[in-house]
Parts: sequence; C-alpha cells; structure tokens
Amino acid sequence: MSVIAIVGAGPGMGLAIARTFGHKAFDVALISRTQDRLDALAAQLGDEGITAAGFAADVMDRPSLTAALQAAAARFGGIDVLEYSPAPHSPVPGLDPAVPSQVTVDNLQPQIDYNLYGAITATAAVLPAMRKAGAGTLLFTTGGGSVNPIPMLGNVNAAAAALRNWVINLHAELAADGVQAAHVAIGTWIGGGGPEGIPSATPEQIAPLYWDLHTSRDQAEILFTG
Repeated sequence: MSVIAIVGAGPGMGLAIARTFGHKAFDVALISRTQDRLDALAAQLGDEGITAAGFAADVMDRPSLTAALQAAAARFGGIDVLEYSPAPHSPVPGLDPAVPSQVTVDNLQPQIDYNLYGAITATAAVLPAMRKAGAGTLLFTTGGGSVNPIPMLGNVNAAAAALRNWVINLHAELAADGVQAAHVAIGTWIGGGGPEGIPSATPEQIAPLYWDLHTSRDQAEILFTG
C-alpha cells in the first residue's frame, strides 16, 4: 500500500487530493494544526473506504512538522508522496497580505516561514527515505500569483515565488534519483464566490492534476487557470 502525506489538510483541496489518491489505493496521512478536525476528516475518508489518520502540527513550528511526518511514516510504514499546501482560511496574525510598496522585512518574513521554510522542513523529513528507495513524489501548491503576481498580495507572492523557484530547481536535481518534485500554481478562486472577474474552480476539478504529476513524472510545474 502506498502512502500520501498532505500538509495543510482541510475540507477543500486537502480532502479532494486525499480522495483522489485514496481511491487509487493510497493510505492518507493528514497534517494540519487541529487534531479534532483531522480526526473528523479521517473518519469521513474512512466512511468512503480510505484508510486515513491525522497528525497535528503547525508549519510555523518546524519541529512539530518534522515530528508529525515522522509519526505518519512510522504509522503507515513510510511516505511515498508528500503534498504541501497549507493555506490560512481565516485571518492569521502575522500573515496579513501587503501591496508591493508596503512590503517590509517584518511582513515578508512570516510568509517565507509559512511557504518556503515549511516546505523545506517537510521535504527534509521525507526525502532521505525517498532517495534511498529511488522513488517518491514531492508536490507543492501555491496561488497563481507565484507565476503572475497580484498587487494586493505583494508579500504573499514574493514568498510563493521563492517556493516555486526552489521546487523547480529541486525537480531538476532529483530527476536522476527517481524522485519527482513538482509545483502546482492555482490561478483560480477555489470553490466559487470569489472576487468579480476571477475564475473559480472546485477542488474536485483541480485535484486530478496532482495524480497526473505523480504518475507522468515529466513536468516540474502546472499552472491551473480553469
């Protein structure tokens, strides 16, 4: 049985990705901050015949993230796919967006911690075993602003673009090791109800892209625009 660990698991994209892989014989490790919510998601997946378990961690607390991934690997016997897509669904202190002219070291650093450093930490927890096995997949998600910046998200886009650059570089480095690394930039409003003029898509429309990247293994990036 193969295993996917989803960092930033929630009822939207995380659940859709879990279902996409779970219905293809993957077990699912769910990682986010709140154990009760993780347990509810795991139970929901269990009702659909998917084996899942939750491991609480905060991506801003790097030791807790490492510990959660280690616990998931111990519980399931390893991790074959890592998907990293934490996204605050409500205002989070210290993670407020800023337009480019208002970006400061103080409001950019938390975005870098959240996007880039969290991804690097998660990767460090699973990559050695993947390299040893000569197989594995690392998938990372940002908004479309990492590719086509949006002024109201000046600090968010800068951090996401740094993550994107690192992932594409990682893809090139790891190809010879049998490990696939790839970036998904979502250039739509997820779930509908977004600002006028911005297209929307459901998580179920987007999630198959992750399976395609895992199986095709020949792309460093997909930009989803609907």
